[in-house]
Amino acid sequence: MTAALERALARLLEEAPRGASLGLERMHDALAGLRHPERSFAVVHVAGTNGKGSVSAMLASILRCHGLRVGLYTSPHLCRFNERIQIDGEPLGDEALADALDRSTAAGLERPTVFEALTLAAFVSFERAEVDVAVLEVGLGGRLDATNVIESPLACAVTSIGLDHVRLLGPDQASIAREKAAIAKRGAPMIVGPLTADAANSAAEVFAARGASPVVWVCDRDDTPRPPAASTARLTIDDRGATVKLLDARELTLAPALPGRHQLVNAAVAATTAWQLRVSYPRLERAIERGVREVRWPGRLETLDVGGVRVLLDCAHNAEGAAALAEYLDREGAQPMTLVFGALDDKAWRPMLDRLGPLASRRHYAPPLEAVAGRRAVDGSALQAAWPGEAHKDLDTALDAALSNATRGDLVLVTGSIFLVGAARALLLGLTRHPPVPL
Repeated sequence: MTAALERALARLLEEAPRGASLGLERMHDALAGLRHPERSFAVVHVAGTNGKGSVSAMLASILRCHGLRVGLYTSPHLCRFNERIQIDGEPLGDEALADALDRSTAAGLERPTVFEALTLAAFVSFERAEVDVAVLEVGLGGRLDATNVIESPLACAVTSIGLDHVRLLGPDQASIAREKAAIAKRGAPMIVGPLTADAANSAAEVFAARGASPVVWVCDRDDTPRPPAASTARLTIDDRGATVKLLDARELTLAPALPGRHQLVNAAVAATTAWQLRVSYPRLERAIERGVREVRWPGRLETLDVGGVRVLLDCAHNAEGAAALAEYLDREGAQPMTLVFGALDDKAWRPMLDRLGPLASRRHYAPPLEAVAGRRAVDGSALQAAWPGEAHKDLDTALDAALSNATRGDLVLVTGSIFLVGAARALLLGLTRHPPVPL
């Protein structure tokens, strides 16, 4: 890490204990002070409980394959802050990130949150790099998220709705759907992944009120809930992969590099969104299948070989993510399996562990991070009470124990928190790791 970046991150992390602060007024003021860098490039905006990072990565890959200069903004980082801001598939360099953070600070925003500062840094970085289009992943919710200052996106997408961040977004899927659907903008296409009936109905009301058009619902089953007479993209999944039939009856064959059935659904959302972009980028459809096929997104069912032992890293961090992970393990017949698990205490960790715990012959528990922004790890004794296992003081000890008891060909699964996965990836690959910030 350069000295300049070390200083910039030290200033940034001074605000980490404040946590999230939803609202757009401060961002609008800061962007005016920066002379609106966010207006210098086109935008595709992606929200959702699960899958929004994968869909964003797929869209960026598709747009790059078309020959465009592409920015990608995601959160949180696995190992380094640089990962959050990418240009043409490469994380921002240390000097460029330090400069962008300095410039975002110069906007005059008093005590910006970590996410506000990084969002501003992404916008000024994309402006300086002269990207053609940026794919922006929502950080939290949608309506009041710092990324929702974009006035006229090329297209928006809502990938999924699940019960996560209920303290901030609402107690049920209908409430959460309304928050995430509020990234919709008048005249901009909106692509929607499979939702429950309550979430679909609430989202549809918001789309109509905000004038999104067209609204296209991706259906992976005949009974996928959607409003009456809705426009649909039909997804068919079989052992060979997935086929999505678009509105004009064109069919695309999707074979994402990312494994798991849920990634086929994500690929369909990304492909359908990209299809809507052909108005701005003629012949973009030629890049869709290749872009989906070539996408890389670490920490999502990512397998590492550690002395002949397979270590599977997956950022499942809520009940829906754990269910998708368990489905993948069931399909793969991944036994015997050792589980390394840790979660934050503001997450619904018990349903996650109830889904994954029975699949493991051994369980090791570790805290995903120290207390940050008022968030703490679930105590190991609580995890042990739910499913018997060995509680460790830190991830290093838990990984050592899991690997020492595994033999060649065994599987060690690391999951439960994005921060646990990031720390494990850094340890196993010898990567530099910046402090985790759960924002």
